[in-house]
Amino acid sequence: MGQVVRADHLRDAIDDAVAAKQNARGRAHLGASLIGHACERHLWYVFRHCETTKHSGRLLRLFERGQREEAEMNAWLRAAGLTVWAVDEDTGQQWRIEDVAGHFGGSLDGVLIGVPGYEDTPMVSEQKTHNEKSWNDVDKKGVKESKPQHFSQMQVYMHQMKLQYALYQAVNKNNDQLYLEIVPYDQAHAESMLRRAHQVIASDRPLMRLSDNPSWYECKWCDHHAICHLDKVPAVSCRTCVDATPRMDGDGLWWCEKHDQALSLEDQRIACPAHRYIPPLLESWATVESADHTVIHYTNTKNGHTFSNGLGGYASSELAAADPAVIGAPITDQLRAEFDGRLTV
Repeated sequence: MGQVVRADHLRDAIDDAVAAKQNARGRAHLGASLIGHACERHLWYVFRHCETTKHSGRLLRLFERGQREEAEMNAWLRAAGLTVWAVDEDTGQQWRIEDVAGHFGGSLDGVLIGVPGYEDTPMVSEQKTHNEKSWNDVDKKGVKESKPQHFSQMQVYMHQMKLQYALYQAVNKNNDQLYLEIVPYDQAHAESMLRRAHQVIASDRPLMRLSDNPSWYECKWCDHHAICHLDKVPAVSCRTCVDATPRMDGDGLWWCEKHDQALSLEDQRIACPAHRYIPPLLESWATVESADHTVIHYTNTKNGHTFSNGLGGYASSELAAADPAVIGAPITDQLRAEFDGRLTV
């Protein structure tokens, strides 16, 4: 038997290339696929781009596999006699829904008609891939109990599309088993999700967390655990700045009150040097003493010293880079002053 020659270096190069293409700083809108998440604070953190989450190349390839499965599923449905519209024929693009002045939305996998027993009834088409454990759970419990986010996503889609049913299609990636469920429209649930989206988008501060226990199982694996339960300072973006506001006059507009101008998504991701954190984002270790239109003054409860965020004080990038315990400490201030230095990662 010959020697096995592994090409792990090529595998790593592939994963690195896939990972390099990702956008680590969130989407423009709050997604319908997330609105059923158990924690409202998590949704607020996502919408406000509080964390720069980067996925591995392997995980991104897994996501792409899920997208490729949609075409396969549509082919199976058509072979079974259904009519499937994967895109809106009027636009040639994916079916999309929007609400809350364009700050909330989502893209449907499609619309279909011809389900046996509902032959003349158009339905939302929702397609998901699952590992075996996940698939077995939804097969046993049904989508509402097993996958509440998927259920809420479909309810919002049905509400906005004015359709009375959705067909949930789950594929077991291990063995290609299919779970299909006809989900009826629940108006009360859909409207509650839209109210929730409005609440998240309109709030100028983090909403209530799911649990105050940092060891709670749903919190431990959250991308925002360190921001929510520890002292990590969120990413610098316009959406974490006290001067930025999601406007409610349409088209997902964000507005900078300080510079009196609209903010593109790229503007938001970069942020300007005048960035000042929304104070509640620092409340685990800093108490506001006073503020004006250029600077916010705090007491650091970690060390008892005062510091400022804004003009003449600590830049937000410094707060994000440093251990909160050193912010405002005399030796830190002395070194910054003597060497005209700044704190960096």
